[in-house]
Amino acid sequence: MLKLYHAEPIANSLKSLIPLKEKGLEFESVYVDLHKFEQHSPWFVAINPEGQVPVLDHDGVIVTHTTVISEYLEDAFPDAPPLRPADPVGKARMRYWNKFVDEHVMNYVSMHGWHRMVSVIARSIESGEFDKLLERIPLHEQREKWRTARSGFNDSDLANATRKVEVAVDKVEQQLRLTRWLAGDMFTLADINFFSHCGMMVQRLFPDIGVETRAPRLLDWAQRMRERPGVKAALVMPDRTNPALRTFTGHAR
Repeated sequence: MLKLYHAEPIANSLKSLIPLKEKGLEFESVYVDLHKFEQHSPWFVAINPEGQVPVLDHDGVIVTHTTVISEYLEDAFPDAPPLRPADPVGKARMRYWNKFVDEHVMNYVSMHGWHRMVSVIARSIESGEFDKLLERIPLHEQREKWRTARSGFNDSDLANATRKVEVAVDKVEQQLRLTRWLAGDMFTLADINFFSHCGMMVQRLFPDIGVETRAPRLLDWAQRMRERPGVKAALVMPDRTNPALRTFTGHAR
């Protein structure tokens, strides 16, 4: 039995929801309300001591971190439709792009998302209550990120994050001149990774990049992603984002 603990179908949670849907795997969906800080509650920290979603529970085996979850599903369910190439070269290309997204894209897109959305939440919490919430966050880095969100992100850090996203957009556009999907002719976990963290929301979060003229192949790729049945099924999973904040994400509907 598969069980996925997840939040809204964006970013990390979307990255794990799409493979489950694309592979046609039955799973129990357990929604974790990040707006109520359920990821830091005792019941959830007992499942994942890092206090972060998503988490995959496969018959009692707990798997965390999205790239690890995706590869685990490939190994555990070899008879389901593959999202990873069978040959060593294809695997290497897919893993190259996953490493690139994990290390050079995800956190920089996230910074702008936190700057525009999470900062609003952090500043709305009274000081005493905010301090109590911080005490419940297991990871030091996440506590510091919440503190930064409340006080405001540095302009130079935001500018550097934008630069990193511009590099990623140009890199993906160049690759899509050569291949239909990021790792080649096959739709893979690499496409899911970039779409979940950047491809779905780049126009909303980074309008000044001018992606419409700068990266037309990326936009075509993103539309093909949205048309996939598994992606569609993932995107209609529960979304309890405050409507006032939803415009900052890539899943307004």
